[in-house]
Amino acid sequence: MKVIDGGINAPIGFEAAGIEAGIKYQNRKDMAIIYSKKPCVVAGTFTSNLVKAAPVKWDMKVVSDSPFAQAVIVNTGIANAGTGVEGMGYCEKTAEEAGKVLGIPKESVLVGSTGVIGAQIPIDRIVAGISKLSEAKSHEKEDGTNASKAIMTTDTVNKELAVEVEIGGVTVTLGAMSKGSGMIHPNMCTMLGYVTTDANISKEVLTKLVKEDVVDTYNMISVDGDTSTNDTLLVMANGMANNEEIKEGTKEYEDFKEALHFINETQAKRLAGDGEGAQALIECKVINADTKENARILAKSVICSSLTKAAVYGHDANWGRILCALGYSGAKFDPDKMELYYQGASNSMLIYKDGMGVDYSEEAATEILKESEVRFLVDLKNGNETATAWGCDLTYDYVKINADYRS
Repeated sequence: MKVIDGGINAPIGFEAAGIEAGIKYQNRKDMAIIYSKKPCVVAGTFTSNLVKAAPVKWDMKVVSDSPFAQAVIVNTGIANAGTGVEGMGYCEKTAEEAGKVLGIPKESVLVGSTGVIGAQIPIDRIVAGISKLSEAKSHEKEDGTNASKAIMTTDTVNKELAVEVEIGGVTVTLGAMSKGSGMIHPNMCTMLGYVTTDANISKEVLTKLVKEDVVDTYNMISVDGDTSTNDTLLVMANGMANNEEIKEGTKEYEDFKEALHFINETQAKRLAGDGEGAQALIECKVINADTKENARILAKSVICSSLTKAAVYGHDANWGRILCALGYSGAKFDPDKMELYYQGASNSMLIYKDGMGVDYSEEAATEILKESEVRFLVDLKNGNETATAWGCDLTYDYVKINADYRS
């Protein structure tokens, strides 16, 4: 597998674009398209929040019922959530217009929205934007980057990635773009995440891979504990690499699985590290747990702890907050047998062992907490299972950003 220069339109046959449509913001790109020259099999995971945005409901139906998908239209600024029958009608109108402009069935058009909940989208601007997107879309890297920028809300950087992997002697490419900075606590997927590939793979096999992989990637991040109404992860495969169809239980399956996991984990960590107001990415790795599920629960409890997040922001080596978060997680473990380490880019420091803190340098621990990536290693010493979760520190800016988000 090799990381290459590119993004969502890197695979063969995919085009993308991002344009300014004036949905809510001025003087910034706020509408994007992903388009495949050939029909795609599509797999998706969606928010577990009972309050689901209209685009989520639309996309769930397309993924479930449509024989193929071929385009995605995304807007930022307005989430089209809490908008009732009218909001669903706007999803259909968006798909109809895209289908007409692109010459494809409306049932093959996926729709995404992100932004403020409760406002109706300006459908006239969406319709006008679709024509502009159709004219602007291309296979050029710049247009893929423009698409990734057009889906940003409070993100400080766009998040795109592309990799190549050899599948049965054929080069297969995967591309991705994601957005998310606040209201990040996925419980099926990320805020908005899109993956494209030219791999030849069935919908059944792709769906299995996506649903399994999301558990240890997007579902293991949190910024603020809020699960969005709009969480969507879509993976589209058009088969244009012309590899032999990827079958479960083969080396080709494992190679593709590894590439997809790398894409999803990398993008998930970028979302966590770009949390609203964040200055540091926090990683908690739990090793030697009795079960995989307990390892996941414990790791995520640490990165979700507001007190731990605040301690990282203040560079305060208050390991009691981590111990506390482990203890209230609901997972069973023996705190008198576990070990806790702080890990920097080039060093690892034992902090807690055998039920009590050890003699360590407070100054050295503080220096680790000043790094842009702060890692906690929890060794439970009661099994062989491992899990990793990612979050970010909690800063004053998080409150500032969310106090006036609508204005």
